[in-house]
Amino acid sequence: MKLGKLVVDVTPLRVSRDFRWLFAARVVSLLSVGLIGATVAMQMYSLTGSSLNVGLVSACLAVPMVVGLLVGGVLADRHDRRILMVATRGAYVIVVAGFLANALAPQPQVAAMYSLAAIAGLVNGLSVPPLMAAMPAVVGRELVVAAAGLTAVTTQLGAVVGPAMAGVIVSTGGFASSYTVILAGAVLVPLLLARVRALPVASGNGEGSAAPKRLDPLRSLADAFRFIVCRQLIAGLLLVDLAATMFAMPHALFPELGARRFGGDATIVGWLYAAPAAGALIGAVASGWTGRVNRPGAALIGAVLLWGVGMIGAGASAGLAATLTLLAVAGFGQSSSEILRRGLLQVHTPDELQGRVGSLWAMQAISGPAVGNVNAGLLSRVFPAGGALVAGGLLCVAGTVAVATSLPALRRATFGRPAESDAGDAPPFVMASTPSRPA
Repeated sequence: MKLGKLVVDVTPLRVSRDFRWLFAARVVSLLSVGLIGATVAMQMYSLTGSSLNVGLVSACLAVPMVVGLLVGGVLADRHDRRILMVATRGAYVIVVAGFLANALAPQPQVAAMYSLAAIAGLVNGLSVPPLMAAMPAVVGRELVVAAAGLTAVTTQLGAVVGPAMAGVIVSTGGFASSYTVILAGAVLVPLLLARVRALPVASGNGEGSAAPKRLDPLRSLADAFRFIVCRQLIAGLLLVDLAATMFAMPHALFPELGARRFGGDATIVGWLYAAPAAGALIGAVASGWTGRVNRPGAALIGAVLLWGVGMIGAGASAGLAATLTLLAVAGFGQSSSEILRRGLLQVHTPDELQGRVGSLWAMQAISGPAVGNVNAGLLSRVFPAGGALVAGGLLCVAGTVAVATSLPALRRATFGRPAESDAGDAPPFVMASTPSRPA
């Protein structure tokens, strides 16, 4: 394959004016998210001296975000998605201004930080589904995989650059300076999003469930869940990701691995955390192949297996260089699988369900790693850190093989239009109660 076909496909940036505005807004937004996450954690520790409080303020961000994702998914399938994006990111400006005001107070309040973190999580959750749902309409279904690759690049850059920027700004100018930079970015995002054209929801066309005329959030979410359960491919996309995140998340093991295997140097622990992200960034930059692969479903399964095998190798390796390399290889697989999974999900989901299905996908993407790190901690009670990493990787491989074997629609999935999908592809566990779709 030529080098040009390996590099991330920038066609969406070239051909879609609206995607360029969305991409610019996403870059600024993710840098701000990386900045504020690190800044809030550092300020909370400076006020309390407690890592528990740092963990609790992170939970205040995560739990309301799940609620926001559910509500945002319903709203994104009923209202103009541009309006929702501008409104939610505009509300975020007020939240950041609150953090800045608290930092400038003579005695910053811990309770205020908890409250603002909860509101920030809710607002961020509301903003995700309309952005995800807008992509097929903005770039066309034929370019959603390329758009997913560009999205993955911004995600990894935000995760690496944002916290690093926060450390520099806080060390030189203090917390208020960091919140000022974040506020400037928060103001810019809705201005960029306002340049996108109107994005009304398409009416139902017989595939999936059309948006209900009256507001019934529980019924709307039930429609989306039914769509996921009754499609082998969509169910498989979520299950294969859970096999990776619930069984083979390594982050909880890195401090012990660094302390017991590599001498306890905090710098080495930092390298362990950075290695998967570095591999993921390489995978995102070199994602041009993902939109050209003939069998993306099979490629997705291979990418998830690469994550699991990388974790097995990293856990079994005795040398630092080999461990870091294998963690980076696993990160490459994770990034590739995310791009393929996002592309398949958006291609095979009707427009009137994009918001709700996207919100459930995002919920799983948040909760899976959280559960996975708990599972890793439990495994470390039975095995040393390296052994727990090997065990998690083996469970990931076994779970992935089980999903791929039981759901053939996932193995043979393509980026063809939904109408080209196999008829009657309900998973075995709902086949008896779900009639086959007409050919």
